[in-house]
Amino acid sequence: MPDFPSRGLYAITDGPRADLLHVVQEALAGGTRLLQYRDLGDDHPRRHAEARAIKQLCDEYDTPLLINGDAALAQAVGAAGVHLGETAEDLARARERLGPRAIVGVSCFDSLERAKAMVAAGASYVSFGAFFPSPTLPHARLARLELLRQSAALGVPRVAIGGITPENGATLVDAGADYLAAISAVFGHADVRAAARRLSDLYRFPVSESPR
Repeated sequence: MPDFPSRGLYAITDGPRADLLHVVQEALAGGTRLLQYRDLGDDHPRRHAEARAIKQLCDEYDTPLLINGDAALAQAVGAAGVHLGETAEDLARARERLGPRAIVGVSCFDSLERAKAMVAAGASYVSFGAFFPSPTLPHARLARLELLRQSAALGVPRVAIGGITPENGATLVDAGADYLAAISAVFGHADVRAAARRLSDLYRFPVSESPR
């Protein structure tokens, strides 16, 4: 299993598409440090086949693969872990299924108290957002930038998500986001590799030195 990387781009797939494996490889080549397979459909054979193929790609790039909301699928394909959006009980069940070394992340939206509770329950990382209006989740409530600074003492990586672009992402990195999570900002572009690289570069270069 790849090591949990320290900081960087966290790319999240955007559901069924004919070129899914190609764009995932492009995102990985563009510097993605964590990758989440997100597909909310109920075609289980397709989801299993896609997740297994994506796991092979992630292994080639030494990048952990997480599965959205499905610990059973994560276990079946040997993924590094799972991302959850619900309760501490779900977290406990996922941890029991996947083991102590698995990455188990939890959405905490705009709540520092929820983040504290999830960390106490064993979360590997917490996710906050949306920080900006999101085309993927247009009704998501917005989180304040200060939440990233307030959560620094939690002792786990903090993921920022929601409407993130190369233009606004630097403010989140400066506020303490260990990862920038992106769906449409990566997979909604014609050149996925370049889109991933632009977001990855926010961790490689100070704002004043970022390549144009």
